[in-house]
Amino acid sequence: MATPKKLTEYLPTDGTVMSSDSVFETYLEWALDCGIELYPHQEEAVFELCAGHHVILRTPTGSGKSLVAVGMHYHALAQGEVSVYTSPIKALVSEKFFSLCNTFGAENVGMMTGDAAINRDAKILCCTAEVLANMSLRQGSELPIAHVVMDEFHYYADRDRGMAWQVPLLTLPNTAFRLMSAALGDTAAIETDLAKLTSRNVTVVRSNERPVPLHFSYEVAGLQDVVVSLLARNKAPLYIVNFSQREAAEVAQSLTSINLADKEKKKAIQSELKGFRFYSPYGITA
Repeated sequence: MATPKKLTEYLPTDGTVMSSDSVFETYLEWALDCGIELYPHQEEAVFELCAGHHVILRTPTGSGKSLVAVGMHYHALAQGEVSVYTSPIKALVSEKFFSLCNTFGAENVGMMTGDAAINRDAKILCCTAEVLANMSLRQGSELPIAHVVMDEFHYYADRDRGMAWQVPLLTLPNTAFRLMSAALGDTAAIETDLAKLTSRNVTVVRSNERPVPLHFSYEVAGLQDVVVSLLARNKAPLYIVNFSQREAAEVAQSLTSINLADKEKKKAIQSELKGFRFYSPYGITA
């Protein structure tokens, strides 16, 4: 893959507003220049958002929904508008913030999580769903946000947190939404209500093709033994899912005892990390 370019390099240098057609064409050009071959559903979704439609993206995990979100942010930036990326998890918001800084430049991207605020007046804002919901409740239709992407949109149905996904849809009639999830059920009612509330077309983009195949197996061995076995078969990186922060911390602590590198690799790692102080053997828990 080619070295990724910043999408801001494709914006007019005189600051003029780009047409939606130009945005779409230059986005495709950027993808090609970066060595990215878009899937048909990605191209369709970006085309529909450039047309000003709401987009509900229902595609499998690993199918590149993030690139569609990048297209939305680029479309907004090219037209001098504010766009927002939301997620239910602070860590994902932070990860997306740094990713978008690489794509658009740090001066164009901000972050708000409740714990921290960075460049909060930027044209592209990353925040938790609750932060956007609070902003929506305070300002409603006066909130100057033209585009919102809601990642993990299946949280809409969550009994405890679903309100944070529902409130912006009800209170931001001038905003175009990109609702993304790999785990959505029937969205017909949402499509109808959203179109009625905003007088804007809703397009559903679907794909059942999973670019990253899943392989299933059932293990009766302990977690550490399974991890060691997978690493020995070159199955890294591994993602271990826990259902509470405490359980995640306990598992992380237990896995620090696994010997993952030989002496030579350990020396190389120590050399690279010389002078850096770790405050925890497995990361921040707050």
